[in-house]
Amino acid sequence: MKIGFYNEFLPCIVKEDGIIDISHIVSNMKVSSPQFMLEKMIIDFNSIRSDIESAEKNGQVIPFSDQIQLRPPVPRPGKIIAGQVNYKEGVTLNPPRPLRTFFKSPEAIIGPGDTIVLPNHKPVIFNHEAELAFVIGKTAKNVMERDALNYIFGYTTSVDVSARAPEEGEAQLPGTADAHYGKSFDTFLPIGPAITIADDIPNPNSLRVRYWVNGELRQDYNTNDMEHSVAYLLAAVSHVMTLKPGDLVLCGTNHGNLGPLQDGDTAEIYIENIGSSTNFVTDALKRKWDPHNLRSPATNAANREKLRWEWHSGNWPFNPSSS
Repeated sequence: MKIGFYNEFLPCIVKEDGIIDISHIVSNMKVSSPQFMLEKMIIDFNSIRSDIESAEKNGQVIPFSDQIQLRPPVPRPGKIIAGQVNYKEGVTLNPPRPLRTFFKSPEAIIGPGDTIVLPNHKPVIFNHEAELAFVIGKTAKNVMERDALNYIFGYTTSVDVSARAPEEGEAQLPGTADAHYGKSFDTFLPIGPAITIADDIPNPNSLRVRYWVNGELRQDYNTNDMEHSVAYLLAAVSHVMTLKPGDLVLCGTNHGNLGPLQDGDTAEIYIENIGSSTNFVTDALKRKWDPHNLRSPATNAANREKLRWEWHSGNWPFNPSSS
């Protein structure tokens, strides 16, 4: 089952060939915004699930057309947490490197068919990072890894658009380097097309992720390459902060074949069992990069190998083997 929004953020079930409106099922929910509607649906999902399943089976499918615009399935989460360098790049380190995460602005979110707008800030390059993302389903605090998947409502696709370091002579962005403001420009987080509920994804660490730019395949990897699994990521972060229903967590990316995003591009992400979403790119400055100058998987692996003998203090508050 895939839950989303369309047009004026009307709730719907997203199917292969169209949508089924479920506004009538949640019409008695008093909410002040689309995000609060999503959060209320998540919290009350057990009480409305049978009605939604009935609608999925018997409801009228409205075919996709120019009159149907899918919207971001998580309109404006209270928190967006993103995994940083959370893939092995094909090289397993034992013990694993410490988990690293950062915040990303909720204002960066856009939905299917929306446009990524590159800002006038001048980085070395604008990159795409195709990623699995998950939506928190119930309040999570001090969760253990073995229990963590029970706190996930569902999964969606995401693209962590990234401005890489200012050009020489370009002013620094506000905030420290670790704040990653270059990933938080408005429109720098396409998600969608819907939230696939967790019951339909028994193993989130066995999903193929692909990303095309102008029809050319760039990223193509499996989430089984994560250094810290979906469950570990949720559990570890929950020991720092309370995660709430509707919060969004990005799992990081395998950096092999990352390339530029630039004016006029059409980009598509697809994650198996979750779906695909397409976005466009515009840049008023019309900057250009070589679209075939991609990050080498071999170089990424070699960089990981250099870390093999570097000491580190471990993963707080628990190592994967201790939970």
